[in-house]
Amino acid sequence: MDLTLLYRGPLASCDYDCPYCPFAKRRDSQAQLTADRAALERFTGWAAAQTGDRLSVLFTPWGEGLVRSWYRRALTELSHLPHIGRVAIQTNLSCRTGWLADADPERLALWCTYHPGQTPYERFLGRCRELSALGVRYSVGVVGFDAHLEEARRLRSALPRDIYLWVNAAEGHTYTDDEAARWTELDPLFPYSRDPHLSAGLPCRTGESVISVDGDGTVRRCHFVKAELGNLYDGSYRRALGPRACPLAVCDCHIGYVHLETLPLYDVFAGGVLERIPAGSGAAGSGAHAPDGLVVPGPSRRALPLLES
Repeated sequence: MDLTLLYRGPLASCDYDCPYCPFAKRRDSQAQLTADRAALERFTGWAAAQTGDRLSVLFTPWGEGLVRSWYRRALTELSHLPHIGRVAIQTNLSCRTGWLADADPERLALWCTYHPGQTPYERFLGRCRELSALGVRYSVGVVGFDAHLEEARRLRSALPRDIYLWVNAAEGHTYTDDEAARWTELDPLFPYSRDPHLSAGLPCRTGESVISVDGDGTVRRCHFVKAELGNLYDGSYRRALGPRACPLAVCDCHIGYVHLETLPLYDVFAGGVLERIPAGSGAAGSGAHAPDGLVVPGPSRRALPLLES
């Protein structure tokens, strides 16, 4: 069985203080960190034992995982297992990168977010250059606030052209066509993020080939649907796997709508869905274009109903 798992344990602490994040500068107690470590090690052990399946894993912690040794170790260990197709994590890239030398760059990848005001620009860019030197697959992105635009442009001009720079629409913000056009100049795929996707009743891969797992092993179809499908560790989730329509009115997060079957994003990101790297543009993706033959929506997705979800 080919299965993608989105793992989110109890970790909720972060070393950054982003004003748009509810977990900014949150500190977990030692007991909470111990519990998170135990949960992650249990999950890693389970994944390592599933040699009859083909697994891909994306860690999506509420906080910053790579400042914790157990996340670095989990990524390194899983990257060396032949039945793991890809292991990736969302990160602010605040940690040192030397540990990646022990990982398999063919399987490990990073989804990196630049937060202007939280880290010096040169430090973040330096980390990116270290990833490139190590041969690690990675994408880089920003949240589409007006105050971030010049920094994003600066970063795009400094990054190698084969590194994809993505832009997430700011939550709750409505973009004018002119505003959207400015962000689309940086990220041709920004129109997919610009507005929430209507999803109610539409087919989605979550719950069939993609599942969400929490620290207790509870399995749900995705992070945004509360209904439980079973538990990872007793195997009860397997009976519940199957095609199903989305029960929510809209889907507005990339890690959710990327799996909608009514969008072409599995073609856009073929081979790089977990790390958000487009296909057809080299080892590390590209921010310049989508794969040949694929239509990228213009500044207003409302004018392209065939791409609406």
